[in-house]
Parts: sequence; structure tokens; C-alpha cells
Amino acid sequence: DPPPVQLIVQFLEQASKPSVNEQNQVQPPPDNKRNRILKLLALKVAAHLKWDLDVLEKSLSVPVLNMLLNELLCISKVPPGTKHVDVDLSSLPPTTAMAILLYNRWAIRTIVQSSFPVKQPKPGPPQLNVMNQMQQEKELTENILKVLKEQAADSILVLEGALKMNKDLYVHTIRTLDLLAMEPGMVNGETESSTAGLKISAEEIQCQVCYDLGAIYFQQGATNAAVQENAKEKFFKTKELIAKNGSSSLHFTIDEERLAGYCQACGIPTSSSGDASQQATPYSQIHSCMKSGNYQDLVKIFLEDNLTLSLPFEFRQSVLRELFQKAQLGNDALDEVCFKVCVCNTVCDVLQGRTVDVQFCQLFLKPSKEKIDFLLEVCSKSINLENASEALKRKLAAFLKNLCLGLEDLQLVFMISSHELFIKLLKDDERKLLVDQMRKRSPRINLSTKPVTSFYDIPASASVNIGQLEHQLILSVDPWRIRQILIELHGMTSERQFWTVSNKWEVPNVYGNVILGIKDNLTRDLVYILMAKGLHCCAIKDFVHAKQLFAACLELVTEFSPKLRQVMLNEMLLLDIYTHEAGAGVSGERPPSDLISRVRGYLEMRVPDIPLRQVIAEECVAFLLNWRENEYLTMQVPLPLVQTNPYVKLGQLLAATCKELPGPKESRRTAKDLWEVVVQICSVSSQHKRGNDGRVSLIKHRESTLGIMYRSELLSFIKKLREPLVLTTILSLFVKLHNVREDIVNDITAEHISIWPSSIPNLQSVDFEAVAVTVKELVSYALTINSNNHFWLIIQADIYFATNQYSAALHYYLQAGAVCSDFFTKMVPPDVYTDQVIKRMIKCCSLLNCHTQVAILCQFLREVDYKTAFKALQEQNSHDAMDSYYEYIWDVTILEYLTYLHHKRGETDKRQIAIKAIGQTELNASNPEEVLQLAAQRRKKKFLQAMAKLYF
Repeated sequence: DPPPVQLIVQFLEQASKPSVNEQNQVQPPPDNKRNRILKLLALKVAAHLKWDLDVLEKSLSVPVLNMLLNELLCISKVPPGTKHVDVDLSSLPPTTAMAILLYNRWAIRTIVQSSFPVKQPKPGPPQLNVMNQMQQEKELTENILKVLKEQAADSILVLEGALKMNKDLYVHTIRTLDLLAMEPGMVNGETESSTAGLKISAEEIQCQVCYDLGAIYFQQGATNAAVQENAKEKFFKTKELIAKNGSSSLHFTIDEERLAGYCQACGIPTSSSGDASQQATPYSQIHSCMKSGNYQDLVKIFLEDNLTLSLPFEFRQSVLRELFQKAQLGNDALDEVCFKVCVCNTVCDVLQGRTVDVQFCQLFLKPSKEKIDFLLEVCSKSINLENASEALKRKLAAFLKNLCLGLEDLQLVFMISSHELFIKLLKDDERKLLVDQMRKRSPRINLSTKPVTSFYDIPASASVNIGQLEHQLILSVDPWRIRQILIELHGMTSERQFWTVSNKWEVPNVYGNVILGIKDNLTRDLVYILMAKGLHCCAIKDFVHAKQLFAACLELVTEFSPKLRQVMLNEMLLLDIYTHEAGAGVSGERPPSDLISRVRGYLEMRVPDIPLRQVIAEECVAFLLNWRENEYLTMQVPLPLVQTNPYVKLGQLLAATCKELPGPKESRRTAKDLWEVVVQICSVSSQHKRGNDGRVSLIKHRESTLGIMYRSELLSFIKKLREPLVLTTILSLFVKLHNVREDIVNDITAEHISIWPSSIPNLQSVDFEAVAVTVKELVSYALTINSNNHFWLIIQADIYFATNQYSAALHYYLQAGAVCSDFFTKMVPPDVYTDQVIKRMIKCCSLLNCHTQVAILCQFLREVDYKTAFKALQEQNSHDAMDSYYEYIWDVTILEYLTYLHHKRGETDKRQIAIKAIGQTELNASNPEEVLQLAAQRRKKKFLQAMAKLYF
């Protein structure tokens, strides 16, 4: 029996034999049953061989394999003439995608193989027919290669796209080919053969595609460094995947010897250990960081390796050299990275007993505080003092001591000598000796040799100079260090006010007056600076340092000022609110009962003469609303507090309105009260002014003082809320207020809009322009809280519709439907896609000249709008896909009208498409109602998904 591969040759040769007609003219092979069966048999043999390209390429010539793979494309329903690069592989059935992948892999491999020298076979006795046959095959092969090379760029793009898919595919088996033969009329994707077959895992696909791409990039990269880098990356990825999964699988085999040769040629490092999977990790991370420019993680890897010491010295140096080369090409941002990697390497060298590299000395010619900070961080993280040997400690201590002796800036010396690591590494007598040596260089320096331990027991030692200490004072966030610096500064001069050192230190005026009234200069400076730095840390969300600074300030003021003590307690309450909202609150965890009690206590506080910041009351009310403390706000908050604090009043009205929302309309008195408060805030005060010409003009003031607060303050407060019901309530109020306007053309819809009054006594007093701006800002903010709230998305869509931005409006209408139907896999609820929403979508499509979409959307209405649909279909200048949308029409009347319209215009092809759509059995009017409903629903879903792809 012939081997399986030879059967493929025989079957395809038989199927491709040309025929001769009655006039003795040669005709192409007929597409008859016999030839189809022969082609199917050839495909079955290839399926039996599991489509292993290594086996097929060794035994089949390029023309035969080209014919075989083209038959595979044909039977996998890939339309002939379609450019593979234009096809989205992820949207195709798995077997179709795999067929395209196989063809393009073979194309790339064939191009690469053709570049290798071929040993010519020894010529035998000359036979004319054999020589003619060989010459024909050679010419055919050259023609195919020419086409493949022309399409090489497209094939590379197809394979690069396949790497991004990251999903399993299936390749045809004998069984799936039989299924296709039995069901030739079925569309691919709706027959078992599209999802059945031999499963090829995503990692297997990635491995073989990376290898093939690496080979073509390597071939092209001889004169192009960027392409060579691509080859290096692809071979490295192949190496990683083989290390993880092994070199053989059900479907492919990688030639590891050839891969090793490629890796060696590309300069990919190899590990000496047998456990490749473990050793590949740091190398792959470093390679990935260098490729992506993620230098922060690169430094982190080097820093961590200073403890494990897994990277060889030569490799570390090669990475540093590569960074220096990139920096010399003009990338100034890499200077800092070069320094950090060099420091990591230097500390590693010191710990291993090697000499300090000259590059480190060059980079340290101009030391700075930042450089010293990083060096000390690397030293601290490169040694475990508890387990380290004495020899290791001595090496690092000697390095730091020599570094101190080599520095001229005494402030930098002080940074090193006062560092915790330095104190632990050097003995007392060694530190004293170093201090003596430094004193000889400069008699002004007096380095502290003991760490500070107590906040109130800090030696007020003289320091380098006032300017350097002020610089440290600006940078420090350690309360103990701040106090030490201030003690030293006040010991050097009593004339300066050190709270004015930095113009960035800002304390609210209500606090500043009290703090600056403190008589003791040192205490005043310390309280002011601790408060200012704590507030700054709060603003940048550095809550840990803010808490330390506030706690130290509280401890300080408790002894002499009850007023400032209460101020600090209030600020610490605000800090705790911020901390919870940014931490546990994000995941929905309720705040501790103690925090809620403190918030209530603050609102009810009646201590006289305490300076209060309005923002604390604002945050407290927002906090209670966000955590649904509606019972307290509506029933338990003291009445005087409601009358004096506008935020408490607003919070009480909001809480009461939300609480009553499920109830009947007559119980919604609080909704009317809230409406009146907001209308008052949005009203403008007007006054008459007589001009130079004697005429009287009306002046409107945007920020009116008629309400309990300014509109900007109300907006700022609302943007602190994130409870959905509260946001929906206030949003619906502003939407209603926007709709009350007399000249409004397009209403905006919102949830719970019916609870608000439908008229305002004095329309002229309301600043409707400000209301419109507020609605836009509020819905934008609400969508940052929950971008999947379909009611908010409909409001956003209505706003765009009202402002004639039809494409954006369609985007949000579709998004609203998508989020509540799992991207249109379920039906969109009727309360989301109401008739009004559908009519607005129809108008959007009409104004965008997408008339076929208009006709399809007319079917979505409770009563089909045939007049609008027919009028839209008569338009010949349509900007949508027109007849390709006919498959989404389920209304037979519209389809019949389309048939008539195309017949009248003489558009035969389009008429046939319409007739084909009518002829589908599921649209037969005799079908049960359930069948017709299912047909309509299926087309609705597919149409909306197609629309979403256009507008998302």
C-alpha cells in the first residue's frame, strides 16, 4: 500500500486532470461528484496526519500542498478572493480560523524554506517526459512562490493577529469533513463541523505561530535592526512556551536544534540550569521590560535579585551596556534608569567581594539627595541583617564609610551617617572615628551618632546650616524629624518665622488665626507646619502620613489649647472618612459603627467658638447619604442644625425623598420641598440699571444668593455622592427642571421624573442655561460611578439628541440596551427601549442618512411605522450597508415593498436578496405566533449587535 502522503498526491492529481471537449479543446477539471470526492479523500488523508506541516512539507511539493490547503480553505467556507488580512479571525468559526492560520503559516514557512540552499539531485539518464514534468513543476513552484512573497506582509499581519486571539481553535478531522460533505448547504457556524474537530490549545497555536514568525523576521532582519528585534522576541516567546508545555504535542513539533541556533544567532541568553522553566522567569521579565520600556519594573527585578543573586554578573553588565547605548542615542529619560541599574549592580558587586565599577564612580561625580536616598534603599534591601554573615556586613559597612569620606556635601554625609542601616553596620567607635575624620575636614559639622527615640526627648543639636535644614524641613513628613529640625533652627536664630519657609504650606483662614495666635514661636511653627503637611497629605491621598502628622499635632495641642484639640479631632474625623471611602468603602464594606457615631456627633456638636470648616459638614452629610443613614437624617437630626447648616437641610430633604420614593404621590411632600430648594438655588437675582442712553436694562447675576447655597456649591456636594438612588433622585430633579422650560423642543427622560412638580410660578427667574450645564455635568459624573446604569445612559443619549449630536446619541442608546441585555444576547427590556427611545434612534439614523437602519428600527415600534419605513427605503443615497441589512428584516410587508421597489428600479441582484429573505420558512405567515416572535427576536438581537459594532 502507498504511504498516506502519496495518496494525497494521487487523489489531487486525479481531481485536477483537465478534460477535453468535443472540439478537442482542453478544459479545466470539471466540478463533478467524482472530483469532489477525490478532493475530499485528499483532505481526509491530511486530517489523518493531523495537518502536521512538517510531515506534509517533507513529502509534498509546493504546488500539491498549495492545492491541498486551498481546498481546505474552500471547504472551510472561506470565500475565494477574500484577503485574509481583512478578516477578523476571532469572529470566525474555529475551523475556518484554523484553516486560514494553516495556510498563512505554510506560506511563511515556504518563503523561509525557499531562501535556504538546496542540494541538487544527481542527474540520471535523460528522459524527455520526466524533464518536461520537472520543468513544469519548477515553473509552477516559482509562480506560487512569487505570489506568496507578494502576500508575505499580509500573511505576517494575519499571524500577528492570531497571537492576540488567545483562544483554542479546532482543525478538521475525518468526522468533521464527512459532516461537511453531508451538509453542503449549511452556513459555516451553524453546523456541528464548525465547533467539532481536533482541539488545538491557544498555547500550542501561539508556540507554532511565534516560531514561524521568528523565522520570517530573522530572514528579513539581516539589514533591519527593528525586524531582527522582532525575531528575537518571537524566538524568546517560543522558548518560554516550550519550557512550559514541552516541545511536542498532538499537532506540532518544533525543531529544537534549529530553534537553539536561531536563539544563539539572536543573542538570546540561555540558562545553565536544567530546570528551564524556573530559570526563564527573570530573563523573560527583563526582556519584556526592555522591550516595552517598563524600566520601573526592570529596576525592581535587579533590586530583588540582589538578595537571590540568580542573574550572572555578565548578564547584568550586558543589560546596563544596552541601557547606556539607548541613553546615548538621545533618550535623556534613561539617564536615571542607568544610574539605578548601576547602583543595583554596584551593591551586588560589593556584597560578592568585587571592586566598585568605574561607571558607578562616574555617575556619582555629581551626587544628590535623590541619588543618596536610592543608594541607601538598595543597600537596605540587598542584605538581611538578621541572617547575614559578619563578612557580608563588613563589606557593606566599608563601602558606605568610604562613600561618606568621598563626599564633599556635608548634608549628604549626614543623610548616610544618620541612616538606620549605617548605625547598625558600624560599631560605636567606628562611627566616632568617622565623625572625627569629618570634623577635621569641616569644624562646623557635628554628626549625631544616636538614633532619636522619643518625640519629647530630642537633642537640639547644631546642624550644617539654616538653608540645608529648611530644605529638609520642606521635604520631611516625619513629625519627629520635623520637630528636631525646628528645635535646631530655633537654636540657631530666634528672628525667623519658619512656618513661612514654603508658600505651599496652606492652612485654612479659620484655623490660621488661632494657630498664629500661639505665643511660643517654636510651638506655633510646629503646629502650623504639622497641620499644613497633614492637609497636603490628605489632598494627595497619602492617608498614612496624614494620620501620623495629625496624631502628633493632636498630642501637641492637647496640653495647652482645647479649641485646637477639637479642631484636630474634626480633621482626624474627616481623614477617617476619606480613608474608609478610598479603601474598604470602594468594595462596598460598611463603615464601622464608631465612625458613623463620630460623624453624627460632629453634626450635633455645640461647642462655642470652635473654628469649623464647611467641607467637613459637607463630607459628613455626603457620608451619611452614601451609607443610607436616611432614618437618622430624616427623623433624628436636631432641628436647629437643619435651620443653620444648608448641607444638613439638603441632606435631610434628599434622604426623605429617597425614603418615600416607593410610596404614593400624595406622600411626597418632601419631594416638593426639595424641588423648591433647588429651584431657588438655580434662580438668578435680577436688578434694573439705567444706562447712559437713559434706557433701563435687566442684569442677571448667575450665582444668586437667593438659595441656601450657590449652584457651584450644590454641584460640588452632589459630586461627593455615589449612592445610586440618591444620584438618580437629584438627577431626575434637574432633568425635570430642564424640561419645564417653555422653549424646550426635545424632552429628556429620567427615572422617577413624575414625582416633581410640572410647573414653576416664575419661569424667568430660573437660569436654564446653568440648569442645562448642570444636567450634563451630573450625568457625566453619575456615569463615572456606574457606567452600566441604563437609565443614566438614556439621559446622556437624550442630551446628545437634544443638542443634535446624533452619532453620539446612538452610541449611548445602544450602550443602554447592551448593558441590560448582555450585549443583546437577551431581549432589551421594554422600559428601556420605549417607543420614544426607538423613535429618537430612528430620527438619528435618518439624519445620518442610514435609511435601511431606519426601516429596520420601524419594526421595533409597538405598531410598525410603515409610512416612515417605506419613505426611508425610497432614498437611494444611503450611507449604511443597505441590502446586507435585509437579513434583519422580519416584517413581510416591508420585504414585499423592497421586492417591488428593486423590481421597479431594475435592481435584479438586490431584488433576489429581498426575495431570499422573504423565502425563509420561519417568516411564513402560517407559522404559530411563537415561531414568528422568535424569528423577530433573533433578528432584533443580531441587528442591534451589528449596530453596536458600528457605533462603539
